[in-house]
Amino acid sequence: MSLDLSSLEQSIDSLSRSISSYTNNLDNESLSVDDIETLKAGVIQNFEVSYEVCWKYMKRWIEVQVSPLLVDGVSRRELYRVSAENHLINEVEAWMDYHNASNLASHTYSSDNAANAFKAGLKFVHDAKKFLSNLKSKND
Repeated sequence: MSLDLSSLEQSIDSLSRSISSYTNNLDNESLSVDDIETLKAGVIQNFEVSYEVCWKYMKRWIEVQVSPLLVDGVSRRELYRVSAENHLINEVEAWMDYHNASNLASHTYSSDNAANAFKAGLKFVHDAKKFLSNLKSKND
């Protein structure tokens, strides 16, 4: 059974577009500091959403293609380990870093956590696109 990947594609595309909007406006002198912070907040929000959608698709794919018992009640680290074994992702630790950045940004707001989530989002978009590509190649 193949998975409908449209919501995954949309979330990653939205993150990519928010990053493009931010980078395209960095030199725009008519934007205020608040405007730039709002663009950053868009990147953070889209990172949090696309990260959530990605790990849920990992779980769904493993449930359908490998075994539902393999992911039932497992830790995020174990989910990423199984995903790496099945060549959906490359680096378990990078995905754990994304998990921590997203978790901190959404549960404990501080400017440091927001800055870390922003940086994570800039890096995450590449790994999310790679995950999507890997998932598409295995989605039968």
